[in-house]
Amino acid sequence: MNDLAQGSPPSPGSVTHVRVGLLGCGHVGAALAVLVAERRAEVGRRRGLDLEVTRIAVRNTAIDRDVPVADGAFTTDAAAVVCDPDVDVVVEVMGGVEPARELVSAALSAGKPVVTANKELLANHGAELYALAAASGVDLLFEAAVAGAIPIMRPLRESLAGEPIQRVMGIVNGTTNFILTRMADDGASYADALAEAQSLGYAERDPTADVEGYDAGAKAAIMATIAFGARVVAGDVYHEGISGISVADIEFAADLKHCIKLLAVAEQTVADDGEAQIGVRVHPTLVPLDHPLASVNGSFNAVFLEGGAAGDLMLYGRGAGGRPTASAVLGDLIDAATNLRQGTASGIGVLERARIAPIDDVISAYYLNIEVDDRPGVRALRWQRCSAHTRCRSGRWNRRAWAVRLDWCSSPTGHANEICGPRWPTSARWTPSGP
Repeated sequence: MNDLAQGSPPSPGSVTHVRVGLLGCGHVGAALAVLVAERRAEVGRRRGLDLEVTRIAVRNTAIDRDVPVADGAFTTDAAAVVCDPDVDVVVEVMGGVEPARELVSAALSAGKPVVTANKELLANHGAELYALAAASGVDLLFEAAVAGAIPIMRPLRESLAGEPIQRVMGIVNGTTNFILTRMADDGASYADALAEAQSLGYAERDPTADVEGYDAGAKAAIMATIAFGARVVAGDVYHEGISGISVADIEFAADLKHCIKLLAVAEQTVADDGEAQIGVRVHPTLVPLDHPLASVNGSFNAVFLEGGAAGDLMLYGRGAGGRPTASAVLGDLIDAATNLRQGTASGIGVLERARIAPIDDVISAYYLNIEVDDRPGVRALRWQRCSAHTRCRSGRWNRRAWAVRLDWCSSPTGHANEICGPRWPTSARWTPSGP
């Protein structure tokens, strides 16, 4: 084990050479290699660390990658990078669960700190990896896994460690936020807005993970785990995407002085038996126009925290992209290298298995869009039936459709006829109204 890994204290003014093994060299990996080179002198001056990417694992070494690394740095053997005694810190930006889980586990077991931006890995296997890092006495840092350049993990782990967080909610997927913004600002259809997002590189050729809420769901699981000190996995998260949102929904929301955002929400609640539980969900939400999240547009992200002592906090910025994400990875890399040099590590504490609130137990306000026959008495009948089963706050009539805001309905996943009687159409859509 080299002197750095032994945690020998640095002498004043000294600079420690830190050799970085990089797993993956796509948009984020390549941007990180460039940032490390660009910031090398400044990081050395300010933090006493001479960072250098010395090994990079890729699928194909024949591809010409314009990154400032030494000849021979590239290899197709990722395991060799992890096991290399001349690699001090491992950075994983390859994505996916396997072989990332195996490689990260091997690095941690070997006493090497790991920095990752892999939300899918952490949302499914985070607890075991956090425990392995703690047992090995090294860091597992993952600021870039949730909201790109936005610092949310470190504030939750450190600055707000003593804060009783009640709810975390955010716009954590830039693709869907871009689509909804185009629909709201320019009247674009969902299909046209999605096509534009794909042409600009915001959306993948297969956009399912983004538009159906899987990506945001993984991030919600990670946020809930860190905010509440509980083991929450991706499978615990209810998710609903934006593919069913129409321009009419956007217009009705505006009539009600709201906008529609895809929110990831994690909150602590109390079950009917008095026991604490955690609700974690992703779905389109009507957000009041005067709420801070309503002003987050385009591909930008934001995370809104509700604390018991600190009150409301919001962090805003670029949630994706090579350089913004690489910036967050570099920050973690500097922290991991600093801790390794000092022989310390920053853990996340003990994680209890969470009791997850079923989505059918969520009580909230909802927006209901119903298509009805255009004939006398229809509006009065629908309002009467709605009022008999819910508290109706407001309604809007527009051509052949009627939109209503309902307070305290208890089943966001049910069809309207399951709540308000069999005469209501099963095609009606529920959208939670208000974050």
